[in-house]
Amino acid sequence: MVQRRIQKRIEAEAAEQSGKKTTKKKAAKKKTTRKKKTKAAERKKIFWGIFSGTLKEEGRYAYDEKDKAEERLEQLLARGKRTYFIQPIKVALSETLGAEDEIVSDEDDEEVVKAEDDNDNDNDGDGDSDWEEE
Repeated sequence: MVQRRIQKRIEAEAAEQSGKKTTKKKAAKKKTTRKKKTKAAERKKIFWGIFSGTLKEEGRYAYDEKDKAEERLEQLLARGKRTYFIQPIKVALSETLGAEDEIVSDEDDEEVVKAEDDNDNDNDGDGDSDWEEE
């Protein structure tokens, strides 16, 4: 390896004396990289969701109906021992196009509350539900 360096040095000195310039290696070309196409951010819509302490969704309201959602929250909190909270939910617009029926309105709230109260009452007191099983 040392002999190789000495030999190259001798060649370089000989080239300088004869008037030739030493040849330099060309710089390596940089690899071109392609820019990756970025997906457009998916548009989302915000709803107000009411959840129980077990994270069961009790209701969903449009973002501009926060006061209705808070009223429903107060009704649920006044009912009993369970804890409830309100939280914003972000849903992709592609999902909301077919799910407009899921948004709760005031008329449906009263029917749902009455139906839940009816299901909670166990008339015969034996601890099981009164539904017939097949």
